[in-house]
Amino acid sequence: MVSFELLRSTHSWLVILVGLVLCVYAKIRKTKPVKKFQQSHEYTNEKEDSSSKDAYNDIEPFAETDLQKVEPIKVRPFKPKYHLTMSIENTTMSDLIAMDNTYRSRISLRRQLLLEKQDDVLRHNPVVEPAVTEFYTWLIQTYLPRRHPTLFTLSNSGLYNHVTAETLPLQPSSTEAALQLIGSHVDTDFLFLLPIPSGPDEGKYRLEGFITCFPSGFDTTQKLGLKLADIHTPVPGYAQRLEKSMDRFFATLPVGKIVKRHNWTITTHRDLHCLAGNHITEVEAEEDMARKVETDRQAVDVENCRLRCERQTLHRLPGSKALVFAFKTYLYGLDEVRDEGSGEELCEAIDGMGRGNVPEMRVYKRQVVWGEKVKAYLRGEA
Repeated sequence: MVSFELLRSTHSWLVILVGLVLCVYAKIRKTKPVKKFQQSHEYTNEKEDSSSKDAYNDIEPFAETDLQKVEPIKVRPFKPKYHLTMSIENTTMSDLIAMDNTYRSRISLRRQLLLEKQDDVLRHNPVVEPAVTEFYTWLIQTYLPRRHPTLFTLSNSGLYNHVTAETLPLQPSSTEAALQLIGSHVDTDFLFLLPIPSGPDEGKYRLEGFITCFPSGFDTTQKLGLKLADIHTPVPGYAQRLEKSMDRFFATLPVGKIVKRHNWTITTHRDLHCLAGNHITEVEAEEDMARKVETDRQAVDVENCRLRCERQTLHRLPGSKALVFAFKTYLYGLDEVRDEGSGEELCEAIDGMGRGNVPEMRVYKRQVVWGEKVKAYLRGEA
Protein backbone atom coordinates (compact mmCIF):
# COMPACT_ATOMS: atom_id res chain seq x y z
CA MET A 1 0.00 0.00 0.00
CA VAL A 2 2.43 2.63 -1.26
CA SER A 3 -0.14 5.40 -1.40
CA PHE A 4 -1.16 4.85 2.25
CA GLU A 5 2.41 5.01 3.46
CA LEU A 6 2.98 8.25 1.54
CA LEU A 7 0.08 9.97 3.29
CA ARG A 8 1.38 8.86 6.65
CA SER A 9 4.65 10.77 6.29
CA THR A 10 4.91 14.38 7.63
CA HIS A 11 6.73 15.58 4.55
CA SER A 12 3.92 14.35 2.36
CA TRP A 13 1.29 16.26 4.37
CA LEU A 14 3.24 19.51 3.95
CA VAL A 15 3.42 19.06 0.19
CA ILE A 16 -0.32 18.49 -0.02
CA LEU A 17 -1.09 21.50 2.21
CA VAL A 18 1.08 23.85 0.16
CA GLY A 19 -0.57 22.60 -3.01
CA LEU A 20 -4.03 23.31 -1.65
CA VAL A 21 -3.07 26.86 -0.61
CA LEU A 22 -1.63 27.60 -4.05
CA CYS A 23 -4.77 26.25 -5.72
CA VAL A 24 -7.10 28.42 -3.56
CA TYR A 25 -4.91 31.50 -4.16
CA ALA A 26 -5.05 31.00 -7.93
CA LYS A 27 -8.84 30.79 -7.87
CA ILE A 28 -9.09 33.95 -5.77
CA ARG A 29 -6.91 35.84 -8.28
CA LYS A 30 -9.26 34.83 -11.10
CA THR A 31 -12.41 35.85 -9.25
CA LYS A 32 -13.73 39.35 -10.18
CA PRO A 33 -14.52 41.69 -7.27
CA VAL A 34 -18.20 42.29 -6.59
CA LYS A 35 -19.20 45.95 -6.92
CA LYS A 36 -21.40 47.45 -4.27
CA PHE A 37 -24.88 48.51 -5.42
CA GLN A 38 -25.32 52.28 -5.65
CA GLN A 39 -28.59 54.08 -6.14
CA SER A 40 -28.64 56.23 -9.29
CA HIS A 41 -31.60 58.47 -8.59
CA GLU A 42 -29.81 61.00 -6.40
CA TYR A 43 -29.90 64.59 -7.69
CA THR A 44 -26.40 65.27 -6.36
CA ASN A 45 -24.36 63.04 -8.66
CA GLU A 46 -21.45 64.81 -10.37
CA LYS A 47 -22.62 64.11 -13.92
CA GLU A 48 -26.02 65.71 -13.39
CA ASP A 49 -24.58 68.64 -11.45
CA SER A 50 -22.34 69.42 -14.39
CA SER A 51 -25.10 69.16 -16.99
CA SER A 52 -27.58 71.17 -14.92
CA LYS A 53 -25.03 73.94 -14.43
CA ASP A 54 -24.50 74.13 -18.16
CA ALA A 55 -28.26 74.11 -18.84
CA TYR A 56 -28.88 77.06 -16.54
CA ASN A 57 -25.89 79.10 -17.70
CA ASP A 58 -25.72 78.39 -21.42
CA ILE A 59 -28.50 80.80 -22.36
CA GLU A 60 -28.47 81.76 -26.03
CA PRO A 61 -29.31 85.37 -26.98
CA PHE A 62 -32.64 85.80 -28.77
CA ALA A 63 -32.06 86.26 -32.51
CA GLU A 64 -34.21 89.37 -33.01
CA THR A 65 -33.02 92.45 -31.13
CA ASP A 66 -36.03 94.62 -32.04
CA LEU A 67 -38.97 93.33 -30.00
CA GLN A 68 -41.47 95.28 -32.10
CA LYS A 69 -40.63 93.03 -35.04
CA VAL A 70 -41.39 89.85 -33.11
CA GLU A 71 -44.91 88.56 -33.73
CA PRO A 72 -46.58 86.31 -31.12
CA ILE A 73 -45.97 82.62 -31.69
CA LYS A 74 -48.76 80.92 -33.62
CA VAL A 75 -49.71 77.95 -31.48
CA ARG A 76 -51.95 75.48 -33.30
CA PRO A 77 -51.99 72.31 -31.17
CA PHE A 78 -55.47 71.10 -32.13
CA LYS A 79 -55.87 67.63 -33.65
CA PRO A 80 -58.77 65.65 -35.23
CA LYS A 81 -59.39 63.84 -31.94
CA TYR A 82 -58.89 65.27 -28.48
CA HIS A 83 -56.84 62.80 -26.44
CA LEU A 84 -55.96 63.59 -22.83
CA THR A 85 -52.20 62.93 -22.71
CA MET A 86 -49.10 64.65 -21.38
CA SER A 87 -47.93 65.40 -24.96
CA ILE A 88 -44.58 66.78 -23.84
CA GLU A 89 -41.44 67.51 -25.83
CA ASN A 90 -37.94 68.45 -24.80
CA THR A 91 -36.75 72.02 -25.15
CA THR A 92 -33.88 74.18 -23.86
CA MET A 93 -33.66 76.54 -20.93
CA SER A 94 -33.18 79.39 -23.41
CA ASP A 95 -36.73 78.70 -24.60
CA LEU A 96 -38.25 79.18 -21.14
CA ILE A 97 -39.75 82.62 -21.76
CA ALA A 98 -41.25 83.80 -25.07
CA MET A 99 -41.33 87.55 -25.71
CA ASP A 100 -42.96 89.45 -28.56
CA ASN A 101 -44.39 92.83 -29.59
CA THR A 102 -47.29 92.51 -27.11
CA TYR A 103 -44.83 92.81 -24.21
CA ARG A 104 -45.57 96.43 -23.28
CA SER A 105 -49.37 96.07 -23.31
CA ARG A 106 -49.29 92.73 -21.52
CA ILE A 107 -46.99 94.06 -18.80
CA SER A 108 -49.32 97.03 -18.35
CA LEU A 109 -52.26 94.66 -17.82
CA ARG A 110 -50.32 92.48 -15.42
CA ARG A 111 -49.40 95.50 -13.31
CA GLN A 112 -53.00 96.61 -13.24
CA LEU A 113 -54.03 93.18 -11.97
CA LEU A 114 -51.31 93.22 -9.32
CA LEU A 115 -52.52 96.62 -8.20
CA GLU A 116 -56.24 95.84 -8.16
CA LYS A 117 -56.46 92.06 -7.68
CA GLN A 118 -53.22 90.91 -6.11
CA ASP A 119 -54.99 88.47 -3.79
CA ASP A 120 -56.29 86.67 -6.88
CA VAL A 121 -53.01 86.46 -8.81
CA LEU A 122 -50.27 86.11 -6.18
CA ARG A 123 -50.06 83.78 -3.19
CA HIS A 124 -47.36 81.78 -1.44
CA ASN A 125 -46.73 79.56 1.57
CA PRO A 126 -43.62 80.14 3.75
CA VAL A 127 -42.01 76.87 2.64
CA VAL A 128 -41.59 78.12 -0.93
CA GLU A 129 -39.35 81.10 -0.07
CA PRO A 130 -36.01 79.41 -0.99
CA ALA A 131 -37.38 78.26 -4.35
CA VAL A 132 -38.81 81.65 -5.30
CA THR A 133 -35.62 83.44 -4.24
CA GLU A 134 -33.50 80.99 -6.23
CA PHE A 135 -35.61 81.38 -9.34
CA TYR A 136 -35.74 85.18 -9.07
CA THR A 137 -31.97 85.43 -8.65
CA TRP A 138 -31.28 83.25 -11.68
CA LEU A 139 -33.91 85.04 -13.76
CA ILE A 140 -32.54 88.52 -12.96
CA GLN A 141 -28.81 87.81 -12.89
CA THR A 142 -28.53 85.20 -15.64
CA TYR A 143 -31.52 84.46 -17.85
CA LEU A 144 -32.97 87.85 -18.82
CA PRO A 145 -29.68 89.72 -19.47
CA ARG A 146 -28.30 86.81 -21.50
CA ARG A 147 -31.45 85.94 -23.42
CA HIS A 148 -32.48 89.54 -24.17
CA PRO A 149 -29.34 91.69 -23.77
CA THR A 150 -30.87 94.62 -25.69
CA LEU A 151 -33.88 94.73 -23.35
CA PHE A 152 -32.21 94.00 -20.01
CA THR A 153 -28.81 95.28 -18.87
CA LEU A 154 -27.13 93.79 -15.80
CA SER A 155 -24.95 95.93 -13.52
CA ASN A 156 -23.76 95.91 -9.93
CA SER A 157 -26.79 97.99 -8.97
CA GLY A 158 -29.42 95.71 -10.56
CA LEU A 159 -31.08 94.72 -13.82
CA TYR A 160 -32.25 97.60 -15.97
CA ASN A 161 -35.40 97.05 -18.04
CA HIS A 162 -35.11 99.28 -21.12
CA VAL A 163 -38.83 98.99 -21.92
CA THR A 164 -40.12 100.13 -18.54
CA ALA A 165 -37.04 102.24 -17.64
CA GLU A 166 -36.86 100.55 -14.23
CA THR A 167 -34.10 98.75 -12.34
CA LEU A 168 -34.85 95.47 -10.61
CA PRO A 169 -32.85 94.54 -7.49
CA LEU A 170 -30.38 91.69 -7.76
CA GLN A 171 -31.90 90.08 -4.66
CA PRO A 172 -35.57 90.31 -3.60
CA SER A 173 -36.49 91.72 -0.22
CA SER A 174 -39.13 89.03 0.31
CA THR A 175 -40.98 86.19 -1.42
CA GLU A 176 -43.91 88.48 -2.15
CA ALA A 177 -41.63 91.15 -3.60
CA ALA A 178 -39.95 88.58 -5.84
CA LEU A 179 -43.27 87.36 -7.23
CA GLN A 180 -44.49 90.92 -7.71
CA LEU A 181 -41.38 91.88 -9.67
CA ILE A 182 -41.53 88.75 -11.81
CA GLY A 183 -45.19 89.40 -12.56
CA SER A 184 -44.46 93.03 -13.40
CA HIS A 185 -41.61 92.38 -15.83
CA VAL A 186 -42.21 88.96 -17.41
CA ASP A 187 -45.26 88.07 -19.50
CA THR A 188 -45.35 84.47 -18.27
CA ASP A 189 -47.14 82.94 -15.30
CA PHE A 190 -45.21 80.79 -12.81
CA LEU A 191 -46.28 78.17 -10.28
CA PHE A 192 -43.90 76.61 -7.76
CA LEU A 193 -44.38 73.04 -6.55
CA LEU A 194 -42.61 71.11 -3.78
CA PRO A 195 -42.85 67.47 -2.67
CA ILE A 196 -44.96 66.61 0.35
CA PRO A 197 -42.37 65.71 3.03
CA SER A 198 -44.29 63.04 4.97
CA GLY A 199 -47.56 61.18 5.37
CA PRO A 200 -49.56 59.03 2.97
CA ASP A 201 -48.88 61.43 0.07
CA GLU A 202 -45.15 61.73 0.74
CA GLY A 203 -43.22 62.57 -2.42
CA LYS A 204 -46.22 63.85 -4.37
CA TYR A 205 -46.02 67.45 -5.49
CA ARG A 206 -48.03 70.28 -4.00
CA LEU A 207 -48.57 73.88 -5.17
CA GLU A 208 -46.82 76.20 -2.69
CA GLY A 209 -46.67 79.54 -4.50
CA PHE A 210 -47.63 81.30 -7.73
CA ILE A 211 -47.90 84.44 -9.77
CA THR A 212 -50.66 83.77 -12.32
CA CYS A 213 -52.20 86.84 -13.89
CA PHE A 214 -53.91 85.00 -16.75
CA PRO A 215 -55.68 81.89 -15.42
CA SER A 216 -58.05 80.22 -17.87
CA GLY A 217 -61.28 79.77 -15.96
CA PHE A 218 -59.90 78.72 -12.57
CA ASP A 219 -59.09 80.46 -9.31
CA THR A 220 -55.47 79.66 -8.48
CA THR A 221 -55.94 80.75 -4.88
CA GLN A 222 -58.19 77.71 -4.38
CA LYS A 223 -55.38 75.45 -5.66
CA LEU A 224 -52.71 76.63 -3.21
CA GLY A 225 -51.61 73.80 -0.93
CA LEU A 226 -53.21 71.11 -3.08
CA LYS A 227 -51.37 68.19 -4.66
CA LEU A 228 -51.51 67.58 -8.40
CA ALA A 229 -54.41 65.14 -8.30
CA ASP A 230 -56.55 67.53 -6.25
CA ILE A 231 -55.67 70.49 -8.47
CA HIS A 232 -56.96 68.54 -11.46
CA THR A 233 -60.08 67.12 -9.79
CA PRO A 234 -62.46 69.01 -12.16
CA VAL A 235 -60.69 67.66 -15.27
CA PRO A 236 -62.57 64.61 -16.61
CA GLY A 237 -60.38 61.55 -17.11
CA TYR A 238 -57.38 62.93 -15.22
CA ALA A 239 -57.50 60.39 -12.37
CA GLN A 240 -57.84 57.45 -14.76
CA ARG A 241 -55.47 58.51 -17.55
CA LEU A 242 -52.90 60.95 -16.22
CA GLU A 243 -52.59 60.97 -12.43
CA LYS A 244 -50.04 58.16 -12.03
CA SER A 245 -47.90 59.15 -14.98
CA MET A 246 -47.94 62.82 -13.93
CA ASP A 247 -46.95 62.02 -10.34
CA ARG A 248 -44.15 59.78 -11.59
CA PHE A 249 -42.90 62.34 -14.12
CA PHE A 250 -42.89 65.19 -11.60
CA ALA A 251 -41.00 63.06 -9.08
CA THR A 252 -38.29 61.97 -11.51
CA LEU A 253 -37.73 65.03 -13.74
CA PRO A 254 -33.97 65.66 -13.45
CA VAL A 255 -32.28 68.99 -12.88
CA GLY A 256 -31.21 70.54 -16.17
CA LYS A 257 -34.05 69.09 -18.24
CA ILE A 258 -36.95 71.25 -19.37
CA VAL A 259 -40.05 70.10 -21.24
CA LYS A 260 -42.89 71.96 -22.93
CA ARG A 261 -46.40 71.28 -24.13
CA HIS A 262 -49.36 73.22 -25.54
CA ASN A 263 -53.11 73.15 -24.97
CA TRP A 264 -56.08 74.88 -26.54
CA THR A 265 -59.71 75.78 -26.12
CA ILE A 266 -62.24 78.29 -27.40
CA THR A 267 -63.45 81.06 -25.11
CA THR A 268 -66.52 83.23 -25.68
CA HIS A 269 -64.76 86.36 -24.41
CA ARG A 270 -61.50 88.24 -24.90
CA ASP A 271 -60.38 88.31 -21.26
CA LEU A 272 -56.86 87.12 -20.46
CA HIS A 273 -57.61 87.16 -16.73
CA CYS A 274 -60.46 84.70 -16.19
CA LEU A 275 -61.22 83.10 -12.83
CA ALA A 276 -64.34 81.23 -13.99
CA GLY A 277 -66.62 80.56 -16.94
CA ASN A 278 -64.36 78.71 -19.38
CA HIS A 279 -65.55 75.29 -18.19
CA ILE A 280 -68.76 73.53 -17.28
CA THR A 281 -68.23 72.15 -13.79
CA GLU A 282 -69.56 68.85 -12.46
CA VAL A 283 -72.05 70.75 -10.29
CA GLU A 284 -73.36 72.67 -13.30
CA ALA A 285 -73.60 69.48 -15.31
CA GLU A 286 -75.80 67.90 -12.65
CA GLU A 287 -78.23 70.83 -12.72
CA ASP A 288 -80.59 71.71 -15.54
CA MET A 289 -77.75 71.70 -18.02
CA ALA A 290 -79.84 71.49 -21.18
CA ARG A 291 -81.60 74.74 -20.37
CA LYS A 292 -78.38 76.47 -19.32
CA VAL A 293 -76.50 75.33 -22.44
CA GLU A 294 -79.25 76.60 -24.69
CA THR A 295 -79.29 79.96 -22.92
CA ASP A 296 -75.51 80.29 -23.13
CA ARG A 297 -75.50 79.14 -26.76
CA GLN A 298 -77.82 81.93 -27.78
CA ALA A 299 -75.58 84.47 -26.05
CA VAL A 300 -72.44 83.45 -27.98
CA ASP A 301 -71.04 86.29 -30.11
CA VAL A 302 -68.40 84.87 -32.47
CA GLU A 303 -66.79 88.30 -32.77
CA ASN A 304 -65.76 87.95 -29.13
CA CYS A 305 -64.74 84.28 -29.37
CA ARG A 306 -61.04 83.50 -29.19
CA LEU A 307 -58.80 80.51 -29.76
CA ARG A 308 -56.98 80.39 -26.43
CA CYS A 309 -53.69 78.48 -26.28
CA GLU A 310 -51.09 78.02 -23.58
CA ARG A 311 -47.39 77.38 -24.08
CA GLN A 312 -46.39 75.46 -20.95
CA THR A 313 -42.98 74.47 -19.58
CA LEU A 314 -41.74 72.48 -16.59
CA HIS A 315 -38.27 72.30 -15.07
CA ARG A 316 -36.56 71.66 -11.72
CA LEU A 317 -34.46 74.25 -9.90
CA PRO A 318 -30.93 72.99 -9.14
CA GLY A 319 -30.70 74.34 -5.58
CA SER A 320 -34.08 73.92 -3.91
CA LYS A 321 -35.12 71.10 -6.29
CA ALA A 322 -38.54 72.75 -6.59
CA LEU A 323 -40.48 72.34 -9.82
CA VAL A 324 -41.41 75.46 -11.77
CA PHE A 325 -44.46 75.18 -14.01
CA ALA A 326 -44.78 78.14 -16.38
CA PHE A 327 -47.27 79.11 -19.04
CA LYS A 328 -47.73 81.95 -21.51
CA THR A 329 -51.22 82.60 -22.85
CA TYR A 330 -52.06 83.42 -26.45
CA LEU A 331 -55.40 84.67 -27.79
CA TYR A 332 -56.20 84.48 -31.51
CA GLY A 333 -59.26 85.89 -33.25
CA LEU A 334 -61.30 83.40 -35.27
CA ASP A 335 -60.83 85.54 -38.36
CA GLU A 336 -57.07 85.10 -38.05
CA VAL A 337 -57.43 81.32 -37.90
CA ARG A 338 -59.85 81.28 -40.83
CA ASP A 339 -57.80 83.65 -43.01
CA GLU A 340 -54.59 81.68 -42.54
CA GLY A 341 -56.34 78.56 -43.85
CA SER A 342 -56.64 76.65 -40.55
CA GLY A 343 -60.42 77.03 -40.25
CA GLU A 344 -61.45 73.57 -41.41
CA GLU A 345 -58.71 71.95 -39.35
CA LEU A 346 -60.04 73.69 -36.25
CA CYS A 347 -63.61 72.66 -37.13
CA GLU A 348 -62.50 69.05 -37.28
CA ALA A 349 -60.77 69.41 -33.91
CA ILE A 350 -63.91 70.94 -32.38
CA ASP A 351 -65.91 67.87 -33.40
CA GLY A 352 -63.03 65.70 -32.23
CA MET A 353 -63.47 66.83 -28.62
CA GLY A 354 -66.17 64.20 -28.26
CA ARG A 355 -64.28 61.49 -30.18
CA GLY A 356 -61.10 61.16 -28.16
CA ASN A 357 -60.23 59.11 -25.10
CA VAL A 358 -62.25 61.44 -22.83
CA PRO A 359 -65.53 62.37 -24.61
CA GLU A 360 -66.58 64.35 -21.53
CA MET A 361 -64.18 67.08 -22.68
CA ARG A 362 -66.91 68.22 -25.05
CA VAL A 363 -68.98 69.36 -22.06
CA TYR A 364 -66.08 70.36 -19.77
CA LYS A 365 -64.63 72.78 -22.35
CA ARG A 366 -68.12 74.08 -23.21
CA GLN A 367 -67.96 72.91 -26.80
CA VAL A 368 -71.68 72.18 -26.46
CA VAL A 369 -72.15 75.93 -26.02
CA TRP A 370 -69.89 77.54 -28.64
CA GLY A 371 -69.16 74.67 -31.03
CA GLU A 372 -71.79 75.13 -33.76
CA LYS A 373 -71.51 78.91 -34.03
CA VAL A 374 -67.72 78.83 -34.14
CA LYS A 375 -67.68 76.17 -36.85
CA ALA A 376 -70.20 78.10 -38.94
CA TYR A 377 -68.05 81.23 -38.69
CA LEU A 378 -64.84 79.40 -39.61
CA ARG A 379 -66.57 77.92 -42.68
CA GLY A 380 -67.96 81.25 -43.77
CA GLU A 381 -71.55 80.23 -43.08
CA ALA A 382 -72.23 83.00 -40.59
